[in-house]
Amino acid sequence: MRERVTAPERRQLIIQAALTLFSQKGFRGTTTREIALEAGVSEATIFKHFATKETLYSAIIDAEARAEEVLAAASEAATARDDPGVLTAVATTILSRVEKDPAFMRLLLYSALEGHALSEMFFATHVKRTHQFLADYIASRIQEGAFRAVDPLLAARGFIGTVIHYLLIHEIFGVPRPAHASSGGVTALYVEIFLKGLRP
Repeated sequence: MRERVTAPERRQLIIQAALTLFSQKGFRGTTTREIALEAGVSEATIFKHFATKETLYSAIIDAEARAEEVLAAASEAATARDDPGVLTAVATTILSRVEKDPAFMRLLLYSALEGHALSEMFFATHVKRTHQFLADYIASRIQEGAFRAVDPLLAARGFIGTVIHYLLIHEIFGVPRPAHASSGGVTALYVEIFLKGLRP
C-alpha cells in the first residue's frame, strides 16, 4: 500500500492503473482486484472513489480525452483564416496526446471492439466534435472560394484519419518510425498534401 498520498493523488493513481490494464486486457478482461494491485491500494479504496468499473472508465475518458485542447488550439487559426494553422493545430494536438500516452489509444480500440457503451460516449463527445469543427471550417472556406467543392465532413474525416492511421502504424503495430521523420515534419507533410488537394 502506498502511504502519505492525498485523496486526489490516490484517485489519479487508480485512474492511471486502470488505464494501463484496460489498454492491455480490455474492459471486460480487467478486474477491480487487478486495478487495486496495480495502483497499490485496496479494492475497497477503488469503490470509495468509483462506484463501478463504468464510473472509473468514464473518469479515464474525462481525464485523458481533451477535445477542448484540439478545438482551442485550432480556433484562433480558424478565426484568422490560417488554413495550415488550423490543420497543424488539429494534427499536432492529436499526435502529441497519443505519443505522450499510447495506452489511451489502445484502451479506445479495446472498448470499441468490445462494443462498450462508453466507447460510443467518447465518440459522441470528443471525436464527433473535432470532426464537426474541422468540417465546419472547411465548409466556410469552400463558401469563400478558398477550397474547391468537396463534402466537408468526409474531408475532415480524411485528414484526421490520416493522422490516426500514422499513429496506429507506429503506436499500435510497432512499426519503427522513419529515422528522419519528426512529428512536426510528418504533420507539415500531411497538411501540405491535404491543402493541395483542397485548393482550386
